[in-house]
Amino acid sequence: MLLLAGALVAASPATAAAPGQAAGTGPPCAASPPPGGGEARKALDVARQAKAEQHLNSVLVRVTRDGEEVLTAALGQSMTGVPARPAMHFRAGSVAIVYLGIVLLQLVDERKARLDDPLSRWLPDAPHAREITLRMLGASTSGLRDYVTDPKFLAALEAAPFRHWTPEELLAYPAAHPLWYEPGTGWSYSHANFVLLGAALEKISGTPLDELLRQRVMDPLGLAATRDRSTPEIPQPVLHAFTKERGPYEESTFWNPSWTTAPGAVLTTHICDLARSAEAVGTGELLSPAAFRTQLDPGTVGLGGGTKTCPATVCLKNTEAEHFGLGVLVMNGWILTNPSFSGYAAVQAYLPAERLAIAVATTKGKDTPEGNTAQTIMNGIAEALAPGHPAPGGG
Repeated sequence: MLLLAGALVAASPATAAAPGQAAGTGPPCAASPPPGGGEARKALDVARQAKAEQHLNSVLVRVTRDGEEVLTAALGQSMTGVPARPAMHFRAGSVAIVYLGIVLLQLVDERKARLDDPLSRWLPDAPHAREITLRMLGASTSGLRDYVTDPKFLAALEAAPFRHWTPEELLAYPAAHPLWYEPGTGWSYSHANFVLLGAALEKISGTPLDELLRQRVMDPLGLAATRDRSTPEIPQPVLHAFTKERGPYEESTFWNPSWTTAPGAVLTTHICDLARSAEAVGTGELLSPAAFRTQLDPGTVGLGGGTKTCPATVCLKNTEAEHFGLGVLVMNGWILTNPSFSGYAAVQAYLPAERLAIAVATTKGKDTPEGNTAQTIMNGIAEALAPGHPAPGGG
């Protein structure tokens, strides 16, 4: 993981960061001028209404079409008396698994690995390493249980939200259970897949995962504000989060996120980078045409559905209209991911048919309902700006 040593340096006028810009994070991420009408006004109205109806602390939103800004806005507060700003950083969650899938496909194109290599080639001591392939990890068809749904793990996480988790500790939970199904024959989301995939990518490339993602994804796309954090730290300026997951409404900003994915891929970002990410992922910018097709369907369509050994609530049915790709969701023509945890929710989504990118991040108030509130706002913006294309999960 990348951890920069701290240093206090007096900034001269020539090097001082601009308002709304953290030093060293590239171009400013700032609110666009108040819209008078058009698509920007429609998107902003959706965000404002949702913020009020869902009692959200904050909503950050950025919309682009053809790569051009439609709207960048921040509503509400980060903390009491501290207005939310577009440049504020938040946790990116499952956005990282999209990048893991991209890097895997790049390495396959470079013939450094094959999608159907058994995991044992790279991690011989991993659970079920001879049965599970790299493709199965990226596509979440390995059959490994998701430790995030294990009652023992959830109890330990709730009891100590600042605890640092190692991959070995996390993988012990699925290793203690039989597979949901024979690897490759079903579909079920599991965080364990991506803990293992991150470790395998390090072995394949010979490069630490944080450096690998930076070299192959963040730097080429200009995502200067998107970086791995090796501690619960979030770079300034920070969008603070609050949750009732443990009962009382409490701050969760600096809860330890080490359990969320592979070490080296525990990312923070801001809303401008998230929108740029949506554009790049949705157009296959970093992939060959063949690899991009594989990313959108690595063989998951038709898999899933309840069985005698796996309930339908876990082994979800993958259809042409709504399925999991290699680290991405493909839903009604949209290519997206939608992390939600520890008081943060976000979504990055791209609609190729309209060349439309939508990025949303939200934080909860004490009366906010359950669910991914960023997804709800994204759905509303999609309905307003692309009415001919049902939003993910929409009718």
